[in-house]
Amino acid sequence: MPTELEELVSFLHSPQPAVVQIALDNLVGYSQSAHQQVFAYDNYTAISDLKRLSKDKGKTTVSQSVTILANLCDDVKMRSLIVEDVDYLKFLVTSIANVKNTNADLMCILLVNLAKNDNITAIFNIKVENDDETFKSSKAMDCLMDCFVKGFDRSLNKYANYDYLAYFFADISRFTEGRNYFVTEQEYDGVVPISKLLVFTEKYDSKIRREGVASTIKNSLFDTKRHIDFLTDESINLLPYILLPIAGPEEIDEEDMFNLPEELQLLPSDKQRDPEDSIICVHLESLLLLCTAREGREYLREKARLYFDQRVA
Repeated sequence: MPTELEELVSFLHSPQPAVVQIALDNLVGYSQSAHQQVFAYDNYTAISDLKRLSKDKGKTTVSQSVTILANLCDDVKMRSLIVEDVDYLKFLVTSIANVKNTNADLMCILLVNLAKNDNITAIFNIKVENDDETFKSSKAMDCLMDCFVKGFDRSLNKYANYDYLAYFFADISRFTEGRNYFVTEQEYDGVVPISKLLVFTEKYDSKIRREGVASTIKNSLFDTKRHIDFLTDESINLLPYILLPIAGPEEIDEEDMFNLPEELQLLPSDKQRDPEDSIICVHLESLLLLCTAREGREYLREKARLYFDQRVA
């Protein structure tokens, strides 16, 4: 005989909307606690119910069902049941790219949590249907990148800033497919994706963006073959965006200063470095990765030794 909580979970597939809403209202709190396993009742039927409810037209119903799904990703089995459903993954990306979606940021959080599972790489084969002229490519990753880059100030979707996609990019770049995507020029716009993210290394009103972008850069640098391109290709110009968050207001000898990249020369006296030591550490790790090959070491010795020595010391 089911417990009271299990019975409440079974209400999620009630044909009566009012009953479903009561269940959602009460189950949100249980989705992030020791009671999570109640959603495994009846062979995880609740996961299917929640995915279906997240496609509902009701704003509250969608918000609560997506919140529960995001919380349940803490459980490996439940996370797998969500991410292995490629059709649902396609729905999720399509919804995030819907510029009128009031729950886009919440869905970004769910996508981030799903990226802890290796099956998230299915996203590289997903194409979405979107008539909005903002999106020039139907590939899921291209659409997500455009949301992140173009929507940071809510000009794309007034309900979303897409900040949490930074964490998604960081997670997806752990995989070979992810690294390949970020370091390869994309056909639809002729741009290397990692170069679009660099400007956000100094977005000091969003720790989420800075942190996620810093990790994405570092993970992308495990593709060591492209290091010298990243350093010398002016269309990418990676180094200044790693060094600027590290740079502070210290006075620099004129001779040393003019050996630095142009962006690091003549910095204002009130220049502040990133307030988060953890993010600075990630950038230092990126510098270490760039030292993997001799060409990279020589380039950094010429252009970045001053800041590198200061932070290591």
